[in-house]
Amino acid sequence: MEPAGMGPGFDPNVPNAARMYDYFLGGKDNFPADRAAAEQVLRYVPEIPLGIRENREFLVRAVRFLAGRGIRQFLDIGAGLPTQRNVHQVAAEHAPGSKTVYVDNDQQVLAHARALLQDSPQVRVVEGDLRRPEEILSHPEVRGHLDLDRPVAVLLLAIVHFLPDSDEPRRLIKEIREALPPGSYVAISHVAVDERPERAPAVERVYQGASAQFVARQSDEITPFFEGLDLVEPGVVNLHQWRPEHEAFDPRLLAVKNYFLCGVGRVS
Repeated sequence: MEPAGMGPGFDPNVPNAARMYDYFLGGKDNFPADRAAAEQVLRYVPEIPLGIRENREFLVRAVRFLAGRGIRQFLDIGAGLPTQRNVHQVAAEHAPGSKTVYVDNDQQVLAHARALLQDSPQVRVVEGDLRRPEEILSHPEVRGHLDLDRPVAVLLLAIVHFLPDSDEPRRLIKEIREALPPGSYVAISHVAVDERPERAPAVERVYQGASAQFVARQSDEITPFFEGLDLVEPGVVNLHQWRPEHEAFDPRLLAVKNYFLCGVGRVS
């Protein structure tokens, strides 16, 4: 079955970062070019699917935590292709009536998400780019669905590592943080290359031919993204270390340095 979400300007021969992510997760919404590029990445970092699965688990735990803190509005920027246990589904389980807006700048992602979520009244899918946060926060559909005068959770999961330093990601995150009312939260996850930094350039080269360019960063380059937030325990840690509910994570992670950092911070 061909992946959904094809539209004007679609080129199946250009690897798409969202569909590569889908392939890493074991999904079916990907094309041969996506699979070929993903397999190249796996040659250098074979445990990527493990990290991506842990990122989904972090998403679930973070949304559950935020719902427990009274958050009923979620703004997921760089949402990617819908998969299992999406933000709105987890929120509905733990806080019925919660509202979610998914934002992405990929036309295929947007078309696919809208097709799947068109019958979900608590969900909106909006075109937007993290590099222009003011446009996202002022978007009529975002404003119409969410009350940005009340606390909201902004999710930036596995998206900031696609922003080069020239885009000033620290400034962009600061703009978002400063636009949110007190009591809001920001959750971030970002791949870290502390374990094998020598392999990072090869991975970056694969993504140079894709729809989004991966930027390899080490831990000390990632932690500044959380500045200005009141971090909840346990702070900025590896995915499997953030409020684990059991020890079901892969034991191979215990011997790995920082590989995929994450954290949740409150806006004061």
